[in-house]
Amino acid sequence: MMGSDILAENNALQPVEPHMPLTLADIFDAARTIAGIADNTPMVPSPYMASFTGHDFLLKLENMQPIGAFKLRGAVNAVANLPDGTSGVTCCSTGNHGRGVAYAAGARGMRAVICMSSLVPLAKVDGIRALGAEVKICGTSQDDALAESLRLVKSEGLAEISPFDDAKVIAGQGTIGLEILRARPDIGTLLIPLSGGGLAAGIAVAARAIKPEIRLIGISMDRGAAMHASVQAGHPVEVEEVPSLADSLGGGIGMDNKLSFQICRDLLDDIVLVTEEEIYDAMQTLYYEDRIVAEGACVVGIAAIKAGRISGLKGPAATVITGRNLDMDMFTRIVSGQDIELGDYSIKGTPYRRKT
Repeated sequence: MMGSDILAENNALQPVEPHMPLTLADIFDAARTIAGIADNTPMVPSPYMASFTGHDFLLKLENMQPIGAFKLRGAVNAVANLPDGTSGVTCCSTGNHGRGVAYAAGARGMRAVICMSSLVPLAKVDGIRALGAEVKICGTSQDDALAESLRLVKSEGLAEISPFDDAKVIAGQGTIGLEILRARPDIGTLLIPLSGGGLAAGIAVAARAIKPEIRLIGISMDRGAAMHASVQAGHPVEVEEVPSLADSLGGGIGMDNKLSFQICRDLLDDIVLVTEEEIYDAMQTLYYEDRIVAEGACVVGIAAIKAGRISGLKGPAATVITGRNLDMDMFTRIVSGQDIELGDYSIKGTPYRRKT
C-alpha cells in the first residue's frame, strides 16, 4: 500500500498483528477527527544528515503544530471522543501533552487541570497556563503528577487523558506515520523519539501495517529511559527521573501500562540510547545545519546517527522533530557553546564544528 493507496481503508481494518490492541483503522479514524486542526506538518530534507547516512534523511516538522508539538494530535483525538457532558479533563505531563490537552479542552470550552512535576521547565508550565488551563506542580516525578491526576478523577469527576497509554492518544500520534509514508513511501527507517511510547506505538502500528519491512527504532536519553528499561525487563519498571536536555522524554510508563508498552515491545526493531553530550551536539547540528529551533527530545535521532549508534541503516530515513517548547535561555547557551548544568550533571560546552 503506497502513495495514494496509503489511505485505502478497505485494506486497513485488521490489526498489524492479531494480538495488537490498535488497528490501522483506528488511526484512519483519528486522521479524520484531527483533520484541519493538527495534521499535515511539513517534511523536509536534511542534506547534512544525509551525508552521514548515505541516504535521503527527512525531518517531519511537528514543531510546526499550533502548540509547537506533536502532542496536539493525540490530545485532539482523545478530547473529541469524550462522552457528551464530560465536565473537564486532567492529565499528567512533562509539558507538551499538557499543552495539547489544554488547547483541545479550551476549544471545547472544557476545564483542564494539568499535573506536572517540579522537573518540568518553567517555559512549558507558563505555556500551558497561557492556554487557560489550571496547573498543579506535584512532587519530583511523573509518577507523582500521575497520582494527583488520578486523585482528581476520583474527587472531582474529571476525565483522565494519559499522555501515552490511551488508545485515542496513540491513534492520534499514529497519524504522523500515515503522513510520513504518504509523502515518502520509500522510507526504509524511522527514528522515533521514545518516552512513554505513545508516539512510537502509534507510528509503529501505522508504519508496520503499511510497510511491514520498514525498520523502526525508538531513541531516548541514557539517563532515566523508562521504556528501554521496561522492555529489557519484560515488564514495566520504575526509573529514577533526572534533569535532561531531552526533558520531554522523562517520566515513567506506568506500572499498569496496558497499551504502549506492549506495542513498543512487539513492533520496535530496536531501542537506542544517547548521552546528554550527544543531545547537546545534535541540538547545535539541527540549528546550524537546518536552521531549526527544537527541544532536546527532538534531536535524539540525529544524535544517534552522528554518534554511530545505529548500524545497517536502511534508507531513506526519517525522524520526527517533535516540538519547539523549550527554555530559550538554555537553548541560546547550547548553540553558543556554553557549559550546561543539569542538576548535579555538567556538560562541558563546545562551539559547534561541522563534521562530515
